[in-house]
Order: sequence, then C-alpha cells, then structure tokens
Amino acid sequence: MTIECPSALPRRSLLKIGRTSVAAAAVLPFVSPARAVAGPTVITNLRPIPAQAAILGADKAKTAVLAYNGTVSGPVVTMHQGVPFRSRVVNGIDQNTTVHWHGIRLPNAMDGVPYLTQPPIRPGAAFQYAFTPPDAGTFWYHPHDHTAHQMGRGMAGALIVKEPEPPAFDQDLLWVLQDWAFEPNDQFVPGFDTPMEAAMSGRIGSVVTINGSVPEPIKVRAGERLRVRLVNACLARFVALRFPGHRVTIIALDGQPCHPFAPPAGSVIIAPAQRVDLQLDTIGEPGLDYPVVDDFYGRRATYRLVTLAYTRQPPKLRSLPALPIILPPNPVPKPDLSNPVRHHLTIVGGMMSMGMTADGKPAPVWGIKDGRRTNDGMAPIFSIPFGRTALLTLENHTSFWHPMHLHGYSYQVLSRNGVREPYPHLRDTVIVRPKDIVDIAFVANNPGNWMFHCHVIEHQENGLMTVINVA
Repeated sequence: MTIECPSALPRRSLLKIGRTSVAAAAVLPFVSPARAVAGPTVITNLRPIPAQAAILGADKAKTAVLAYNGTVSGPVVTMHQGVPFRSRVVNGIDQNTTVHWHGIRLPNAMDGVPYLTQPPIRPGAAFQYAFTPPDAGTFWYHPHDHTAHQMGRGMAGALIVKEPEPPAFDQDLLWVLQDWAFEPNDQFVPGFDTPMEAAMSGRIGSVVTINGSVPEPIKVRAGERLRVRLVNACLARFVALRFPGHRVTIIALDGQPCHPFAPPAGSVIIAPAQRVDLQLDTIGEPGLDYPVVDDFYGRRATYRLVTLAYTRQPPKLRSLPALPIILPPNPVPKPDLSNPVRHHLTIVGGMMSMGMTADGKPAPVWGIKDGRRTNDGMAPIFSIPFGRTALLTLENHTSFWHPMHLHGYSYQVLSRNGVREPYPHLRDTVIVRPKDIVDIAFVANNPGNWMFHCHVIEHQENGLMTVINVA
C-alpha cells in the first residue's frame, strides 16, 4: 500500500559530505525565485528496518537496532538548495512511523507529523515525500511516531543541503552525535519513555557515538580550515564541546548562517535536535594528539568524545587567515517587529505534575499554556494570520532545560531574560533554561498546522507539545 499526499506533487568514521544522488517536487511558495534552480530531481529512498550494528566496535557484539536502510547513523541525505527532492519511505518495521525533515521550511503536508500533516505510515506501507529545500545548511531527519522507541534504537540521519557554490573549506566533515544505554550483553536497556525519565531529564545514555559508532581517533593535517557539522541526534543529552589547542568559530546555527563568533567561554553547547556548524582551524602541532571533550554535566561526568590525531605532514598553510569564512545567507524573511502578533507561552510540569486525571488516566507530565489556555493534543493553541510577524515569549516555569522546536520555520532569537542578543540569529530549536524568558519572532508565511514542542523526546511525548496554526 502506498499513501500519496494529494496536496503535494508527486558510520562509523568521519564522513565527508556529498554522494547521495537524489529526483522533483513543488517549489515552496515562499522560495525566492533566485533560489529555484533548474535541474533533475534528487531522489533518496528510505526504508526503516531492523538491523544489527557494531556501535561499540568491531570487537564487540553487534547491537539490535532500528535504522534507515539498515545504517546507523544514516544514510546521509544530500540535497541541493533550490533543487527538488523526493523520497519514497517504505515502512519495514512493526510499528507505525513517519519521517520529519527537521529544520526544512517545507509544505505542511510533507512535515511528517502523524494525524496532523499526514496519516501514519503503517507497517509494510509507503509514503512519498516531495519538496524543494529553500535553505542550504545542516539539517537532519527522524521519525515522529513512537519517537522515543524508534530514535532511541537508531532511527535518525543527517540531511545536508548544499550551497550552489561550495565554500572554500579544505574539508567538510559531519559528526552525528547519539548516545545509548547498554546492558552487559551490548544490547540496549529496554523500556523507552518510562514515567520516571519522562518526568525528569529524559533518557541519557552512557555511551556517545559519532556517526553510529564509538569514535576512533580522527586524522587531521595542520594548517587546514575545516567545516565541522555537528548534529545532536540524542533523545535527551545536551553536549558542551571544547576543542583545546584549536581556533574554533561558530558559522551557522540550526542550518542558518550566522555572524561568525567564538563559542562563549570556549564551549559549544548543543541541545537535542540542534545543529552547529564550526570553522575549525587546525593550528596544532604535527604528530600530536588533541582531545575533544564534553563537559556539559560537570567535572565528574566530563569525558573525551574523540581525539584529533595530527599527521606528521608539514602544515598545509603556515598561517591561516584571521578572518573566518562567512556563509551566504538563506532567503528567510526578516520579521517586522513594528506591530507583531504576540503570544506568551509558559512551560509547566515536571516530577510534581505526575498523577491521575479525574477519569483515572495518567495526567500529562508537561504542558504549555497561552494565558489561561493549555495545550490540548493536536488542537491549535492559537492562530497567526498569514503574512504577519509573530513574536512569541517563552517562559520556563520548570526546573529543567527545554530545547523548543518549531516545525516549518526558522525563527529569529531576539532576547533572553530581557537582554537582547548581540547578534540576532536564526534557529529552529532554542534552549529555554530553568526560569528563562526567551523572545523569538518569525514571519508567518508558511500556512498550516505546525507542531511546537520540546525536543527532549520524553518531554514531548508526555505533554510538552502544542500546535500553532498559520492561516
């Protein structure tokens, strides 16, 4: 059985970007004509299936996983800015599933949310996705049905949209970060989306991998300028990466180019679902090893994620340019803040919210409120007139960090706790820390019902999600 949507036209080691040939779909109504590029449709077909993966290394037992085309983490889907893309997804697992193309500004019918934008893809059935990516950058894809179970067992992959003119980096590298909780037999700890995990920080595994396996040292050469694309595909783990001995510059956030800046205090913080593109200048000494460490959870939980192992070759360049490479901007409309549509959303819930409803059912652990109105399943919490600028204030009344993701849009992060961002930037997933008040804004130019939720998956699946209507 194939489900067609009537509203749309029909590793293990360091990965270098770029080989998936892919076919045509409709150009988004809000894509700049200058970005629409003539050319054949790119096609990458996906099939989630049960598989065995050597996540812990070749000398360990393989782990039973669920994975797209049998590959953890992947396959890497490569698109081209302004070029139509199509993917036929055939469900080879025993649960309903969908594919959400995270961060892509696409037609609502292609967004991959079951019972909101499409019917679920049932076991053995298929669905064809078709859209034209308007923005170049680093994105990713994952299921949006039984999400904790499927993502937690490996169903996630990177999605790279290439610029028409490649930036002048010596190498373009991808690190998809995932974490896993293992039993002694090298199989996953059973039970995803447990009530205790849902009421706290979510499932945080003890093993962190790059591109689907425990990383071996990565060879680099001195005197090069690297683009490192970081994708946090974990269920709940935040990371804070440090690159001692290197010059690191952030050049894009969630796929959107930004004013280049050095990581605050030298730490690159990435929440679940976020992406960060780094310019990494290899200014270390030939023949030496340099650790990349993650210290988000404090000194006692700090660990070495991977080692950058310099070859003994002489530096490619003795002196790298002082100025960073600036990526070309994407055609995201700028909000008009003179008269926006305003809403104040409050994040509530946590451990103390666990309980039962009056009819004896488990009460939602988390929630989102707009004034006195509380989110209610897939019913929109409010509507924004098409074409207007929306200014949303997000206030976190809980004791936990929440990465808040809006489907179908990239929004401008304006301020945090009353302090304006020194360089307003675009994201599709923003961190809202305990007691934070964050202002975001976007032009409501993509119609439909759009999911807005926390990307700690257990939080989302236990109430921390709502729907925003644009019409």
